[in-house]
Amino acid sequence: MSDLERLMAFLAQLPVEASITDRRKAYDRAEKAFPLPEGATLQASDARDERIAVRDAEKGRWLLYLHGGGYGIGSPRSHRHLAAAIGVAARANVLLPDYRLAPEHPFPAAVDDALAAYRTLLGETSADRIVVAGDSAGGGLAVSTVLAAREAGLALPGAAVCLSPWVDLNFTPDSPVARAAAGDPLVRYDEIAAYARAYLGSSAATDPLASPIFADLHGLPPMLIHASVSEALVSDATRLAEAAQQAGVDVTLELTDGTPHVWHWFWPRLDIARASIKRIGAFVEPHLARSA
Repeated sequence: MSDLERLMAFLAQLPVEASITDRRKAYDRAEKAFPLPEGATLQASDARDERIAVRDAEKGRWLLYLHGGGYGIGSPRSHRHLAAAIGVAARANVLLPDYRLAPEHPFPAAVDDALAAYRTLLGETSADRIVVAGDSAGGGLAVSTVLAAREAGLALPGAAVCLSPWVDLNFTPDSPVARAAAGDPLVRYDEIAAYARAYLGSSAATDPLASPIFADLHGLPPMLIHASVSEALVSDATRLAEAAQQAGVDVTLELTDGTPHVWHWFWPRLDIARASIKRIGAFVEPHLARSA
């Protein structure tokens, strides 16, 4: 049995945590399970947001990484290892915002916090040296952040990367996501429906900053989208790629088969995850400005 097969068998047996508090604690245990990659160092700070220094980073190059977790769980602690690995591959230092979560802080709190983090980086470097990336809900939030930056009249980042992005919160029990979730050990329909309700609060699911699939994507930077044909959110990824292409965005869609939702998260265990992260670095390199 391969490492991937063992992982999929393990994921299929995972219990559903009883409360959102338990889910948050379980997710954050990744901090102890997965180390940072060689060449990445967590910087000491009193701030909630985390910064990771990458030894071989290009001067002024930054990765703004937005963690996944359905807008209700996840933190810099749960995704530090993944953000750092992408930072190493992209030769970029990392800013990992601890954005506010639902249900305590519904939409648009996450977008507001992500945009604030982007503004912080704009105060330190030029936009064309920044890549905005995220996974799952964070992948959708990455698109929303770029859209919010455009609305605010800010310079846009040099590139965007979306891993298994969740970009449509307006789904029903008979939607493609619901049907695909029946075979997905990580994305269960009842759970993501509950996350969507908690995040949206009184806002419409079709608000383009909550569900960027409904946004006008014209003018967005080059975008890389990764998804697995075996996961529930593959239709979100393919629809986002199609919408971006129709809007004239330079978009690259890469699909894998047999891998779980955001397989990149398991890079310390999976060869295919490490290979996918290397491809992210290769995508980013030509799109970001370099120091003189």
